[in-house]
Amino acid sequence: MTRKRLLSPLYTVFSTVSLSIFALGFSASAKEGMWMPPKLKDQERAMKEAGLQIAIDRIYNEKGTGLNNAIVLFGKGCTGEIISPKGLILTNHHCGYGSAQSLSSPEKDYFANGFWAGNMSEEQPVKGLTVTFIRKIENVTQKITDGLADTLNDKVRDSIVDARIKSTEQELGKATGLDVNIKAFFKGNEYWAAISETFRDIRFVGFPPNGIGAFGGDVENWAWPRHTGDFSIFRIYAGADNKPADYAANNKPYDADQYFNININGYKEGDFTMVYGFPGTTNEYISSFALKHVYEIADPIAIDARTKKLDVWTKHMTEDRDIFLKYTSKRAGVANGWKKWQGEVKGLKLNDVTTKKETYEKRFQAWTRADRNYPWADSLLPKMQTAAGNADKLVEEDQYLRETVLAIELIQQAAFTDRLLKVARLEKHRVSFTDTVSKLVKAQEGFYKNYDAATDKDVFAALMKLYFSKCASTLPEYYSTQYKEHKKKMEKWADDVYANSIFTSKEKLEEWAAKAGAADTFVLINDPAYMLYDAVNKERENNVSPGLTNYKTDMRYLERLYMKAQMAHQSTRQFYPDANLTLRLTYGKIQGLDPDGPAKYSYQTTLGEAVALDDPESDIFKVPAKLKELYEKKDYGRWGVNGVMPLAFTASNHTSGGNSGSPVLNANGELIGTNFDRAYEGTMSDYYFDPNRCRNISVDIRYTLFIIDKFGGAGWLIDEMNIIKK
Repeated sequence: MTRKRLLSPLYTVFSTVSLSIFALGFSASAKEGMWMPPKLKDQERAMKEAGLQIAIDRIYNEKGTGLNNAIVLFGKGCTGEIISPKGLILTNHHCGYGSAQSLSSPEKDYFANGFWAGNMSEEQPVKGLTVTFIRKIENVTQKITDGLADTLNDKVRDSIVDARIKSTEQELGKATGLDVNIKAFFKGNEYWAAISETFRDIRFVGFPPNGIGAFGGDVENWAWPRHTGDFSIFRIYAGADNKPADYAANNKPYDADQYFNININGYKEGDFTMVYGFPGTTNEYISSFALKHVYEIADPIAIDARTKKLDVWTKHMTEDRDIFLKYTSKRAGVANGWKKWQGEVKGLKLNDVTTKKETYEKRFQAWTRADRNYPWADSLLPKMQTAAGNADKLVEEDQYLRETVLAIELIQQAAFTDRLLKVARLEKHRVSFTDTVSKLVKAQEGFYKNYDAATDKDVFAALMKLYFSKCASTLPEYYSTQYKEHKKKMEKWADDVYANSIFTSKEKLEEWAAKAGAADTFVLINDPAYMLYDAVNKERENNVSPGLTNYKTDMRYLERLYMKAQMAHQSTRQFYPDANLTLRLTYGKIQGLDPDGPAKYSYQTTLGEAVALDDPESDIFKVPAKLKELYEKKDYGRWGVNGVMPLAFTASNHTSGGNSGSPVLNANGELIGTNFDRAYEGTMSDYYFDPNRCRNISVDIRYTLFIIDKFGGAGWLIDEMNIIKK
């Protein structure tokens, strides 16, 4: 089915402004940078000129009244925002995907049907899920680096730095009674402490079905326009003292002093916006030599391997709903990186970023020769070029190993054998080897709950073919021997491995564990899956990892000095540190995406466009019947605008992975949307920010509220929120 980019009904209102801006090549409204909250004063003038209406101290302060106290690190890599005084959290659908999977079953298929708690008693605890508030951010650079020469060998420097970090974390933790985590910024030239509070009782509240929350699937992922209601709802529970507590039935909803007001008045192109959250990883100051490793080696290999893996998974998931439920969360994670890297490669090439880097490096090199205050800087780029060139083959082989052999689930599970063998070696120090093994085996239940051996066997055949074709000169001897013994038939080899390995099912592993003794390790070390793991692991440990580790160690040292020298070279520039999953704020404008000339779509999409894409034969473009009914009746409640239901929008905020779920705020710090994606070519913003192509994509808060209210029938949740409507 051919899918057309649709003309938004709201496009005609703003098209004249939008097209004239792009025709002139005007991009000043796009603002690069992921700014640390304590340093926002440095951005105050620029933010005010861009349209900010509230005081900087309202965004962040150490008194407990800043909006930083309404932001949470959701799980291990997303952002969430507090939207009610009763601890209600709004984040992305894809951030809640793993939680939904852990609570789903064939009888309770939350991906097909969604989930909406009817009241607090129906909210479901999510085992292992945490959220973390950042209460204060403190500069501790002086404590960590005092007396350390910039050029001190990293091995010596790191041992001193690590000891000082541990000591300072303990000191601040004792003084505040809170958790403390110190991280390096600017490649280790600065150190900042995040003083935080982590809550452990988090409950599942609302989750739209995939027909809303994952609408468009891989086709629309990392693209614009988008028609995805990518949100989910959770709630924080606390102990009687409103402090973090383990799950208990009598815990109370968290009493939030700070939460976001929700503005449903809408926005127009050019309006000021902010995104507040936890961007994960960027490398904006990378050298041209290291950048080539990304888009010439690592990304293409990962794209190729994951294409093959996803093809197998998709086939099996389409044929069997039970397999779909087992693999849907895993597939989403693998596919997310797969498509992101495709856009990243395209964006880097379109912008010729390597040439831009090389041009900058020539200017930098000229400066190092003219300014002798940093004599060590003159040799940095030549050393980095040599180190990167020497590591090309190592980077290539390691990426193939990780994305092929070590990406096969059975071989990943066979790695678990190392722990079992360690138990055997230490048996004399333990009460019971059998009891210990049984506990370890029981801990694997989560893996087998979401594992299908037949699916994985087909992945084995597909990825092994790729590995053999690309790494023929470095194959472990065991691999070559086994391949020949199976008459060079990859499928036959796969049949043999999966028929004989004890790691293909929980039952096989439990049967072995029940009768295992300390001396009974013969089965383990001769298991075909373990032998595959062991052989490739030894190849990696002996021939790849040492050289790669040395390269990374050398580059870390050189990049720290290069970062320091760059900041001296451009002394008037306001540098921001690379993202490292710490709290940041970025700002920009509501802005459409039209890098190559006028397009027939705007900065906003609507429900009508999503319904126009409905395809009952497609899993990813199938609009739920109830949603179509609401559309046909134009039953939008107070959330629609003149018979139109806004759905998603783009802005020029500089975001990255980890910003998933971040609040998108207007000039008054009010919630207008939830960030969930970036435009395709703009994914290269992790390395280079192009104001013409880099756009963050967000769910309009009015669409979120419409789905909660009209589709989910959970209006009781909206009653908790503070809705602003002129």
